[in-house]
Amino acid sequence: MVSAFFADAVLFDMDGTLTDSISAVEAAWGKVAEDIGQDPAYVIAATHGKRAIDNLAQFKPHLKEHEMDAAVSEFEETILYYADAFHSRGPSAQFSIPASDSVTPELTPSSSMPSSAAPSFTSAKRPSFATHLDRAIISSVMENSVLDEEEAKYLEPVAKVVAEDTIAAWQLEAASVDRSVRILPGVHAMMNSIPKGHYAVATSGAKTYAHGCMTRVGITPPEVTITADDKRLKRGKPAPDPFLLAAECLGFDAKNCVVFEDSPSGIRAGVASGATVIAVCTSHERAKIENCGAHYIVENMEQVVCKAIETAEGTKLSFTIRV
Repeated sequence: MVSAFFADAVLFDMDGTLTDSISAVEAAWGKVAEDIGQDPAYVIAATHGKRAIDNLAQFKPHLKEHEMDAAVSEFEETILYYADAFHSRGPSAQFSIPASDSVTPELTPSSSMPSSAAPSFTSAKRPSFATHLDRAIISSVMENSVLDEEEAKYLEPVAKVVAEDTIAAWQLEAASVDRSVRILPGVHAMMNSIPKGHYAVATSGAKTYAHGCMTRVGITPPEVTITADDKRLKRGKPAPDPFLLAAECLGFDAKNCVVFEDSPSGIRAGVASGATVIAVCTSHERAKIENCGAHYIVENMEQVVCKAIETAEGTKLSFTIRV
């Protein structure tokens, strides 16, 4: 069956819609689950398609408001670390165990890696599960022993070795699986068919992660890229706010826009915005998204053709969908 309609602009979700970094994201949330003693499968399922700031507030309620921006940035650097580690561990790559006051577990990327694709490990924050691990070890021993503070200082070298071994193990695990960011089928063709100023990205990822993912697969983040840390947003998906803000910034009514989404929460956000929602089955089985209200469900963007047409009312986007 073929369907056709017109729209003014397109509002893209990012991960799972334009890019696939699901493996890296799930690994990062799995590590958060281990940090807090929760089932990784539960945490991964509960966090999909939602903002990191909302997820961290739920699963790490001890974080104070003024600590949240740093926590989100640290988490998203961890995602990108997972995404890059496999290919950075080329023949000439070496692991380096950081000193106890280092802020990051580092991989020395292969000299063959293009500079534009090289991960910024040196700017990443130390993984949350290793941060202050040596202090935690000392505190735990102090709470369960008769050692005084003077005697406890002799534990510091041992605690540091344990913490460094933990980081080394994390590096090895991160580099053992290819979790690199990939572009999804039909994305380049779709984005190249839409004139500048007629498309935007509205993602549940913060700026570090969103821009990092897109640039890794050759997508230039559009001028209107609404990220989860945008201070203009009061709510994230499944609320429609990200899509409404993106449409407003483009200068169009969301009701005359098309939303591409992959997750249940994102699909619901698109529907709530009033846009025409095209759901792609790139991260979820059709059965898991078919009751979320999407107007069309396709396997991927290769089933959708968009052409820009000049009319008396200005540029319109003509869509043809084969479902």
